[in-house]
Amino acid sequence: MAGPGGNFWIQDKLSTPAVHHQSFKALWETKWKPRSHLVSAVNGMIGVQLTYWQCDMGVYPFMFGATKDFQPVVDEIIKRDLKKPYDWDEYAQCFFPKAEELVAEASSAEKDGDKPKASELYLRASALYRIARFPAPRSEKQRYAWEMGKEAARKGLGLHEFPMTEVTIPHTKHAAPGDGTTPTRGASATNQVPLVIIFTGLDGYRTELAVWKEGWRQVGCATLIVEIPGTGDNPGLASDPESPDRVWSSMFDWVAQQAEIDQDRVCAVALGGGCHYMFDPVWLDNADHLEYPFDLAHTLCYKFGYGKDFTRFKKEAMEKFSLLNDGTLDKTCAKLLLVNGTEDEIFPIDDYHLCLQHGSPKKARQETYGEPESFMVILQELFAVLDIKAHPGKFLSTLPFQPKY
Repeated sequence: MAGPGGNFWIQDKLSTPAVHHQSFKALWETKWKPRSHLVSAVNGMIGVQLTYWQCDMGVYPFMFGATKDFQPVVDEIIKRDLKKPYDWDEYAQCFFPKAEELVAEASSAEKDGDKPKASELYLRASALYRIARFPAPRSEKQRYAWEMGKEAARKGLGLHEFPMTEVTIPHTKHAAPGDGTTPTRGASATNQVPLVIIFTGLDGYRTELAVWKEGWRQVGCATLIVEIPGTGDNPGLASDPESPDRVWSSMFDWVAQQAEIDQDRVCAVALGGGCHYMFDPVWLDNADHLEYPFDLAHTLCYKFGYGKDFTRFKKEAMEKFSLLNDGTLDKTCAKLLLVNGTEDEIFPIDDYHLCLQHGSPKKARQETYGEPESFMVILQELFAVLDIKAHPGKFLSTLPFQPKY
């Protein structure tokens, strides 16, 4: 491991529970309320200072969300004093009345021909459904929230001035037992554009990571957002460590068939994750009470196909899913930039150090913390690789969401 004495880099913090795990009230008041960040100047470029409420600004995990929609829901949850261990059905139900109200208003606006209003209201409803199923749809009503959230997001994104459409990528040629079975406007075979593939993370799915599409559209780049196995609608068998390779083979086969894409300018961004130490039983035993809003280790248990069997997940996960143990880290790789915060309490920085010690040489950047500072570094690298002339600060200004209606 990266820390002294063979310990985790943040070993001294592992046993200290974060206050936001005490109750939803504590989560709202200590983690999802005002936060300040400074995006430092990089290579002489002007930094951006952000002081915001995550919900007020419509940033993670409240993409497309509005505080005025969430506040009555939060008030109800606080009134019920919901806390660990959460009854996820009771929790999700609190969001439905307001979400349904917004969908009804959006439908009315759509019938009246007011596309901008309808688009916004559908997306605001999708934000409510998202937090209802957050961090993963593990109960009946959370699964219902995921379905309703997808429907609202599809309608909202489809009615946008620059529509984003859902595509179904065939997964048959590379599928195995257990697996389940858009370019920017103006792109064409004679006007090809680069492509950025965004692999979503544990809790952010394609419905909300669509927030990135406007920035890439403005710089003339197509965006493809796909969920990882064990999340969203990815067909890969969650418990099979080889299913990602099969699914991504199907995806890249599909990408290669898209005449609008410049096949020499394709990049991928993975939003969070580890490779070995994230599965360490010591890490997993502590992850539920650290930085993540809810029960991170148990959510990972669900994501990797173990359901509620956390004991077996802890026992088997490192041997089964470690990229060190299966030899992946020692193989050659494409150009790879590793960016993370040294104080990350979600996925250990130790995994990034491990990547640098194996396989092909890689680029890496460590910050004291992660987002949004890391976005500046990542965007500059992507712009350089894709030969795009753009300013990361201007790009990032497209991410916050403010309601107009």
